[in-house]
Amino acid sequence: MPMAREYDVVIVGAGISGITLAERYANVLGRKVLLVEKRDHIGGNCYDYFDGDGILVHPYGPHYFHTAYPEVWEYVSRFTDWIPYVHRVLSYVDGKYVPVPVNIDTVNILFDLDIRDEVEMREWLDRNVVKYEIPRNSEESALSRVGPTLYEKMFKNYTIKQWDMHPRELDPAVMDRIPVHFDHDDRFFTDPYQGLPHRGMTGLFERMLDHPRISVNLESDYFDLEDSLGEREITIYTGPIDRFFDYRYGKLQYRSLRFEIITLDEEWHQPQTVVNYPNDHAYTRVHEPKHATETTAPRTTIIREYGSWEGEPIYPVLNDRNRAILEKYRAEAEKTDRVFFAGRLATYKYINMDQAFKNALELFFRLNPAAADAV
Repeated sequence: MPMAREYDVVIVGAGISGITLAERYANVLGRKVLLVEKRDHIGGNCYDYFDGDGILVHPYGPHYFHTAYPEVWEYVSRFTDWIPYVHRVLSYVDGKYVPVPVNIDTVNILFDLDIRDEVEMREWLDRNVVKYEIPRNSEESALSRVGPTLYEKMFKNYTIKQWDMHPRELDPAVMDRIPVHFDHDDRFFTDPYQGLPHRGMTGLFERMLDHPRISVNLESDYFDLEDSLGEREITIYTGPIDRFFDYRYGKLQYRSLRFEIITLDEEWHQPQTVVNYPNDHAYTRVHEPKHATETTAPRTTIIREYGSWEGEPIYPVLNDRNRAILEKYRAEAEKTDRVFFAGRLATYKYINMDQAFKNALELFFRLNPAAADAV
């Protein structure tokens, strides 16, 4: 008699994608799941924790949940209650704090104008932007969205610090993410569903993994364990795609961040949760999570961010070299037997948290169409 499989599904990486797929396979299909994670915690870059002052610290940068997908909000809400929170960001420019995204107030403050409505804002932008039919790089993308003066003041140097590259060297998709509001709306995200999980993202993930059929191996390298795991139905890989294929076509570039976490004997340090510093200091932005935490602590904690080539891979570097390498790995991935690739690192795409949930759910239903009506 053949031995029973120890695990039906092996999932590599305990970020959003891996955790979502583990939860679905265990709860919907009753499969035995092993989740393998190289770090000492779950949650990937969305990991957070409460410090001694009760402040929810985001050690890998700010992660506040937002989505326009009602099905994603409904799914995530099964595992958490929400603290109402709408994310807002300021940029420190010319000695002034101005809203990001660019809106009427941004322009009025920086240029001492009196733009009053959407019509006047659009007219101002039309006079100032540089129009490109098809932007070839991030500089042209930014110039076509906000014009040369705002680009120089708010985005050029920030991008150089963030990426260690001039915007002319980056794919237009990097700057295509710059939002512009034609009114006074200062919300960084305009999605209808926004909030902070009551126990943080880590508390949400712990609820998702609270199932007897899910086992989690932390501080474990899948490639060290692979041969000992035996037969399984499928493997879902959410790590860097080039690592899976042992870098046979070369390494894909990722930009990372270095974080400096500091507790201060101040009630508050800055006027908003996140402040960007495009032109001042070596760091790109400062995150003060106390603004979004239900605490009356007399102290505060800040996290300074510095662009880096060292550390956990965060941002795919979109350029022609990396795209050519990626296509070769994608072709190899199509040939794999019972191995499926999911998540930001495995697809080499920068995706938001809600997109990671959505993509993982879609992959689960694509692989298991009979479970399409599962709850």
